[in-house]
Amino acid sequence: MKKIKTRGEGIRHFILQHVEKHPDKIAVVTAEKFGISRQAVYKHLKRLVDEKSLVAQGSTRNRVYHLHPQVEQRYVYELRPGLAEDIVWREDIFPNIGKMPENVVDIWRYGFTEMFNNAIDHSEANHIVVRLKKTAVSTQVGIYDNGVGIFKKIQNELGLLDEKHSVLELAKGKLTTDPENHSGEGIFFTSRMFDDFDILSGDVYFTHKFGEKEDWILNGRKSSGTFVWMKLNNHTSRTTQKIFNEYTSGDDFGFNKTVVPVRLALYGDDKLVSRSQAKRLLSRIDRFKVVIFDFQGVETIGQAFADEVFRVFSLKHPEIELYAIKTSAAVKAMIQRARSAHPA
Repeated sequence: MKKIKTRGEGIRHFILQHVEKHPDKIAVVTAEKFGISRQAVYKHLKRLVDEKSLVAQGSTRNRVYHLHPQVEQRYVYELRPGLAEDIVWREDIFPNIGKMPENVVDIWRYGFTEMFNNAIDHSEANHIVVRLKKTAVSTQVGIYDNGVGIFKKIQNELGLLDEKHSVLELAKGKLTTDPENHSGEGIFFTSRMFDDFDILSGDVYFTHKFGEKEDWILNGRKSSGTFVWMKLNNHTSRTTQKIFNEYTSGDDFGFNKTVVPVRLALYGDDKLVSRSQAKRLLSRIDRFKVVIFDFQGVETIGQAFADEVFRVFSLKHPEIELYAIKTSAAVKAMIQRARSAHPA
């Protein structure tokens, strides 16, 4: 009897984990996965609906299933003296997130307080809106402010080319427009702790998915202010410490290792061939001890670009370890050529 119960729990767990990808075909997908009839799957679906883990829409033939929101909340905060991220977390967000494993709560505490504090200190907004939605599988939090826009602010403060250039700098880490009061680590680590992390500001859309080293930039429709969205599985085994450790090397336990998605230095159909492009990629890299350049999505690089990064910079900074990963044959050959060249 216990074995049957365990199998049933496994079937329902599979349904909950995959229903978002297959809302109109979850019965078929589940039946094929477990080798059971659709009628048997429908019994599990009905139970999940009765338990308010799922919600069903449409007729029997065309029924669509979605995760049932267990919590849905919206808060609006006026930016005024005394507004503090730890108080908002303790009084509003944490009670609605509910009982979760300690490691999951730790991730939410870190991510929410870092992003909310950024809005307080940097956005120049007059209000912040927070939306929270929790299902049986995952929790999502969105934070919107009506300020100047994060990418535009970084561009203006650091004198960058454009808002897209701001994303490249964010992806490296240790970026802040207020170094006396902020370390610049918040967005970098938060984006790597959550399953999904998005920022929409201006016409630039920045997204990072856990397990994928590269960050993507998409030009979207123009939006005012900044919208940050975070999503995390309610039962992830991930921990904040594990993420911190991933970007720590040596004995000082500091944030001294970074992964740089090289494709963020590309503009449209342009190619990475010049020393100026290389210097933009290398900006602030001297703040780290270990730098890993991720070349996924970059098929070729020019001789001058490779020389500037892997010979000139290396000669000036022998204390910094430079690595290249996910390189095409052409990119690898160009890097090897630069490293084997004699100093000019």
